[in-house]
Amino acid sequence: MVFKRLSRRLFAPVTAMLSIFFSSFAHAEYVLNMTKGVSTISNDIYDLHMLVMWICFVVGIIVFSVMAYSIMTHRKSKGAVASNFHESTTVEIIWTLVPLAILIAIAVPATATLLDLEDSSKSDVSIQVTGIQWKWRYKYLGEDVEFISSLSEENRDAVSASSPNSVEHYLRDVDKRIVVPVNKKIEFLFTSDDVIHAWWVPELAVKQDTVPGFINTSWAYIEKPGIYRGQCAELCGKDHGFMPIVVEAVTMPEYQKWLVAMRGEQAALAASSDKEWTQAELMAKGESVYKATCAACHGATGAGIPPVFPALAKSPVATGDVKGHINIVMNGKTGTAMQAFKTQLSDVDLAAVITFERNSFGNTVGDLVQPSTIKSLR
Repeated sequence: MVFKRLSRRLFAPVTAMLSIFFSSFAHAEYVLNMTKGVSTISNDIYDLHMLVMWICFVVGIIVFSVMAYSIMTHRKSKGAVASNFHESTTVEIIWTLVPLAILIAIAVPATATLLDLEDSSKSDVSIQVTGIQWKWRYKYLGEDVEFISSLSEENRDAVSASSPNSVEHYLRDVDKRIVVPVNKKIEFLFTSDDVIHAWWVPELAVKQDTVPGFINTSWAYIEKPGIYRGQCAELCGKDHGFMPIVVEAVTMPEYQKWLVAMRGEQAALAASSDKEWTQAELMAKGESVYKATCAACHGATGAGIPPVFPALAKSPVATGDVKGHINIVMNGKTGTAMQAFKTQLSDVDLAAVITFERNSFGNTVGDLVQPSTIKSLR
């Protein structure tokens, strides 16, 4: 931190003067330059970027100006004769010390920023982020709040209809946003349930891989309320492009109110596991769950993408023994792309989607699975 403050005091005036001097004809900066962001660390990274850019700019101008002057002034057509010498202690000292000074001017603030970037200690809020093909699971540690965030239903409909202009934030909106308080240090702990993903929100300067079996960390201190969007930045499979991230930064009272609402929602969901659901209720709920969770592989019509993603229409699983169907959906199937959804979906969601699959796409089994049955099998 001492190095960072010192470097800012030394180079901030130079950067400011150069920015003012070149602002009249450097309009491309507003389109092409690095995103400044809304968190403290993103501002530090932006300042470092601008410092290095201006140092490189000044060095480039000096070097190429000297080269151009030398070429034009000391050319053979003007009778210039090259000097013949083998060494100069003065020149060697100069071309050693000047680059060294430039490197130090870059290395000191860069090292300070990198150390700060890795320091997620003393956080006020800790959130575990788990990548799943193809959604995100968020767990607020110590708050009893956990949920899965998927591509919003409006976006899924727009994808199915091939109409990207029908929604405001195409492929950039979710059904459940991650909510965080402003002016608090937010720690993110990243991992994955399957393959490598990457959680990236440019305005927060957070871009971290989620690797199965490992925990990577990052942090953000957001100073401005607002909604900030990101996406998965690691090619993670067929629906890699359908893993958006939406972070909503709010005031602390609003954040506390949201936590209470989420706890109430989760309590109501848990209580609904003991309710006796009608087939109509399960079918309506199951259709929504299927679109969000299953349609990516098995298709909107249940036709699948054989042989990797088998069809559900008239399939032995969806029309056969209900216990086998429940087992595959809950625990997955080894050696195939079928995931275990036991930890991803609630009792109600599992019961509803299994009921929906057994009574849709031309399947007419007629039975239904109650959430209490799923609860007893966990």
